[in-house]
Amino acid sequence: MSRKRRARWALATLATVGIVAAAVGVVSASSGGVEAAAAPDPASAGEAAYQRPIPVSPQDRVYTADQTSNTVTVIDPSSDKVLGTIALGAQRLSNTLNPQYLRDENVHGLAYSPDHRELAVVSIGSDTVDIVDTATNKVLSHTDVGRSAHEGWFTADSTQFWVADRGRNTVTIVDAVHGGVITTVDVGDNPSKVVMSPDGKLAYVNHFTVPEITVIDVASRRVVGRITGLADSLASDLAISPDGTQLWVPHKRAGKLTVVDLVRRRVQAVLGTGPDTNHPNFARSATGTYAYLTVGGLDETLVYRLTPAGTPPLTATIHDHGLAPHGIWPSGDGTRMYVGMEKSDQVDVIDTATNQVTGTIGVGQEPQALVYVPGAAPGGGAPNLTTQGLGQQGHDLPTTLPDGSDGETMNPAQGRHLEATVRPVAGLDMIDLQARGLAANTTFEADSVGADGGETAVVTFTTDANGNAPQVLAFAMFDGKSISIKPIGSTDRPASSTGNDLTAGMGGKVVTAADLFYCDCCC
Repeated sequence: MSRKRRARWALATLATVGIVAAAVGVVSASSGGVEAAAAPDPASAGEAAYQRPIPVSPQDRVYTADQTSNTVTVIDPSSDKVLGTIALGAQRLSNTLNPQYLRDENVHGLAYSPDHRELAVVSIGSDTVDIVDTATNKVLSHTDVGRSAHEGWFTADSTQFWVADRGRNTVTIVDAVHGGVITTVDVGDNPSKVVMSPDGKLAYVNHFTVPEITVIDVASRRVVGRITGLADSLASDLAISPDGTQLWVPHKRAGKLTVVDLVRRRVQAVLGTGPDTNHPNFARSATGTYAYLTVGGLDETLVYRLTPAGTPPLTATIHDHGLAPHGIWPSGDGTRMYVGMEKSDQVDVIDTATNQVTGTIGVGQEPQALVYVPGAAPGGGAPNLTTQGLGQQGHDLPTTLPDGSDGETMNPAQGRHLEATVRPVAGLDMIDLQARGLAANTTFEADSVGADGGETAVVTFTTDANGNAPQVLAFAMFDGKSISIKPIGSTDRPASSTGNDLTAGMGGKVVTAADLFYCDCCC
């Protein structure tokens, strides 16, 4: 298909993609009184997406970005069977320290083109974007982009991919046809994700450290507006309601979500959602339109009914079968929600009619972003796939706090005080810890506890001013039965740090919570 024909196909497809409108386009937005840009009617832009729901078929595909196995898992949703993985790099650690390593590291972000022909895969450790042919599962191009590139979006004609560079103040524009960088756009501190309006005229960028949304004119590549007044700064994801009237912006650190009314151009509500609030997405039924929101710290997916004004009511709390729900996406007809489970290396399948988990699928290691692509494989085939990362799921370990109490006890406001996951990686085990609500600015030693009660030091870490450590990683041969922690002293650490050394906990070096704030694997 020529470039012009593909562009025409992309534009025609935009009007008929069904309930997956949250995937193929978002409504324009502007901020009242702050560099406000003229915006088309959001409701009319999004309503066309309801016209043709796409029934689940063997040609559809679900993809997960697996950060530790450095793979993309490919699932056939008609059978909920894993077809294999696209291996974009070696398992984490095995080549990370090798200066000659050329492949992808920390596979994290996903997006698909409006014509459903290409998948963009963002790897935040290697700062790269791969464009993958969904019919053949082959990499078409490999492009180096900005530091800690995170999440992005295709333009309406499928020829460009815009990605937020979380470690810089830029959005990088990638040539999705030939590969390579076209240009960059300065957007402000630590941009996290890019989404675009259904007509492709405006792009919206949220930020990791600034409580606002940046609005860009796509044609001129100029910043034309900002949405301010969000509930918190750290927003790693965002989504637009299918009818185009609301923007849902989750704040992971604060455990909140900002609902922005795009018709009146103001904050409509702030929801208290829970620790490690992650990704939202949407499904429509006979009773209304609903937002599904993953809350990683509670192992729950929350369901809210969208309302034109006021606070959207919580209508269901789904207790996920896996641990730490992260990426989420609806099927083309909105009858299912697929939810990636970051710490148990699984995907839950939710029936949106009953809001019950109907199945759980084992995938690659540490799934982050997830997308559902109707018609991604027109012939229904699954060529060029591997088994890398499969059958090596992580498992939860019991934990013990310094006072002898159970660290796994759930606190609805904070989640679990201490979570520990272990999974096999490249001949070693990756021990992944997350701590909440411990003593502030305190250094702890984490020990492996054997069957005989003996303890072996694994890693040390230091909490922040709130007593949290978002993620601590250690790599070793692990044969313990549980993890216990004990304080080994307070610390007068610097007020801020931009360290990003994922292996800093090895060799006895202390990992600070300030370092972990910029960890590429936590958001």
